[in-house]
Amino acid sequence: MNQKDLYQFDEEFRDTIATVDETGKRLWIYPKKPKGYYHNLRIGVTIFLLGILFAGPFITIGGRPLLLLNIFERKFVIFGQAFWPQDFFLLALLLITFFVFVILFTVVFGRLWCGWACPQTLFMEMVFRKIEYWIEGDANQQRKLDQKPWDFEKVRKKGLKHIIYALIAILIAHTAMSYLIGIDKVMEIVSQPPSENIAGFTGMVVFTGIFYWVFAYLREQACVAICPYGRLQGVLLDNKSIAVMYDWLRGEPRGKLKKNEPVEEKGDCIDCKLCVHACPTGIDIRNGTQLECVNCTACIDACDEVMVKVNKPKGLIRYASHESISTGSKSLFNTRVKAYSVVLLILVSILLSALMMRSDIETTILKVPGQLYQKTEKGTITNLYNIQFVNKTFEDMKIDLKVIDQEEASIIKVGEADQLLEANSLSEGVYFIEIPADKITSARMKLTVGVYVNGELEETVKTKFLGPINN
Repeated sequence: MNQKDLYQFDEEFRDTIATVDETGKRLWIYPKKPKGYYHNLRIGVTIFLLGILFAGPFITIGGRPLLLLNIFERKFVIFGQAFWPQDFFLLALLLITFFVFVILFTVVFGRLWCGWACPQTLFMEMVFRKIEYWIEGDANQQRKLDQKPWDFEKVRKKGLKHIIYALIAILIAHTAMSYLIGIDKVMEIVSQPPSENIAGFTGMVVFTGIFYWVFAYLREQACVAICPYGRLQGVLLDNKSIAVMYDWLRGEPRGKLKKNEPVEEKGDCIDCKLCVHACPTGIDIRNGTQLECVNCTACIDACDEVMVKVNKPKGLIRYASHESISTGSKSLFNTRVKAYSVVLLILVSILLSALMMRSDIETTILKVPGQLYQKTEKGTITNLYNIQFVNKTFEDMKIDLKVIDQEEASIIKVGEADQLLEANSLSEGVYFIEIPADKITSARMKLTVGVYVNGELEETVKTKFLGPINN
């Protein structure tokens, strides 16, 4: 093979993915069982994050769930604060802030999220693969088990593994549903026969099936072929971004250790390929940053273990930037990072201000269509309004209305005298606003209506009052 052919062979990784062969058939990945410093750290982080995930539905703040994303009934609770469709602008602002944060975080730290906090990675690598290692053994044992004919041992191991997978998928599905419809509703579905709640039971079955399929069969393909974040990083990363990097200056030229061969002629990489065998997506990190890499650090631990055995310093593969390896520079805050930081700070400030000024009640006042003003026998002018209230809290409220900028004006509810607004509810009523005729200053007079809760002004709403033109 000449030098040109060798170069083309080395560059093939750019046109293919490690989990698919040249015919398009999937290649099953058997990663070596990880161990080491970073893996131990990830175990601690996983326990903490999954603990929060599974405990979340049971945590309440002021009697409200920690997180509820009920898209079916359009009820959302975040950190105990209720949000409604009327708060859409806050959600939009939150999503913009989150998107800018993702960009900034990726520019600086690469795919640190994917390797350390993404639920897909946490469950796949730290839960389901752990069970697989426990039942079927390390990579070589798994490969041999898959290749051998079906016998009692294979049926027993495969059956036990998939039963446990299914049980965990059921647990994940119930947890996910708890965040969507609430833990009380999930408990109700579980405690009743399926016929009593067909929709809820069907949702549980579908969620369970999806999670089981993802972690038992789809696996790393979710990160490699489905998740757009891997492709997004190709746009966001630059030479200053931190990622799992191979130190090519120190490692090359790579080669096996041989007796009576000068060590100075080779780099520190002994081409053992353990970094490749440990990778859960099957890539060779020595080829550089690739979309399949989720920064799980398995290759770092595998390489460090080898470096210790051959009496060479750790860190041949490490968290670094391309610039820090090539030039020795450690500066991360370039112009783009500073610009993103300023934008992020502004968005966070606006978001916090909007949340602090957010009212517990959303009031909408609309004049009844087609209705003009009316004169009464006592010399007053009335206008008819539809007034809608949204109670964003979890407490019942008694509401009083008053025209703030017109002392002689009065607001009269049609029907019931009191306006009781139940918790987490929308209520509306028909009201007359009545003003003495001699106090009307224009044909379309502007009014400010105050909404009072327990005697305290909660919010103000602007509206218009129609009156005689000659007044």
